[in-house]
Amino acid sequence: MTKSRLELTRAQILAFRRRVGALVARLPRESNSLQRAAWAGLKDSMPRAAVLSIHARVEGTEPETWEDSSLVQLWGPGYHAYVVAAPDVAIFTLGRLPGNPGRLQLANDLATRLDAFLERRQMTYGEAGRALGVHPNQLRYAAPTGRILMRWDGARQPIIWTVPPPEIDPGEARLELARRYLHIFGPATSEAFAGWAGIRPPPANAAFDSLNGELTPVRTPIGDAWILTSDEPALRAAPGPEAPARLLPSGDAYFLLYCADRQLLVPEPNRLRDLWTSRVWPGAVLVEGEIVGTWRRSQDKVTIQTWRRLSPTDRQAVEAEAGSLPLPGPTGKVSVSWDD
Repeated sequence: MTKSRLELTRAQILAFRRRVGALVARLPRESNSLQRAAWAGLKDSMPRAAVLSIHARVEGTEPETWEDSSLVQLWGPGYHAYVVAAPDVAIFTLGRLPGNPGRLQLANDLATRLDAFLERRQMTYGEAGRALGVHPNQLRYAAPTGRILMRWDGARQPIIWTVPPPEIDPGEARLELARRYLHIFGPATSEAFAGWAGIRPPPANAAFDSLNGELTPVRTPIGDAWILTSDEPALRAAPGPEAPARLLPSGDAYFLLYCADRQLLVPEPNRLRDLWTSRVWPGAVLVEGEIVGTWRRSQDKVTIQTWRRLSPTDRQAVEAEAGSLPLPGPTGKVSVSWDD
């Protein structure tokens, strides 16, 4: 990897991430749009976070959109609940298979035992875990085999079932997972990829090494990193109009960042803890391409905490976005309260 490093500014990087992340203009409501919205997976650890992430990117999103036939739910990166495109199951499972022989054996054994026990049935993971004599949470470790799917609505225990193993080489799946990460989170490092995917550094480093011919080295305000060479034109492109406002849920890919990567998105040190709290993260308020505060929801009430005074036009845009949230159940008009 001897290419000279391309210099990239904060503005270029974040504008690129918003464009490839479909946060500049909503996509038309169709299966291809859902797959693009879920290109790096949709974290769903907070109940229905995935549908709110889709709403920020795709027109006509409804409370049930996460159950579209083109999508599935599984334990993905970091063993968190994720919604991914159905054709991408292998990428988000086999791409994370552990290289350690003991961990790999555990994953395969659990998946085999679970498949034999369920016999095509669906069951809560609590019932299945108890029947197998293991803690239900341990079943997550079988997820990287690609043989377990689930449905979790946020209110009850996940319902799980088994499927045939994906027919793809795990090494190829990991390379594609790394490409997905670089496209949505780039510029990036192999260390950051390992942290996001929940894999050990050696296989993450090996994946980046294998992508040698597809990568371009870059220098960013927070250090050296890599991009997909195919993304260079988009990174060099002049910035265009930004969306007036978006309310991104907890764990949304746009701010699912760690360590120094957070400083690029939120340069003010005193605001880092406001967005990335020690417990449940709030949502992020995106106005004209910049994160300007956080938000939380309780039933039909949305509370916005801003980091600076917004113009009347910006406030109207945020309130309109809050009013369009696809909330489940028979809800009335969303009320917005401001804490600024």
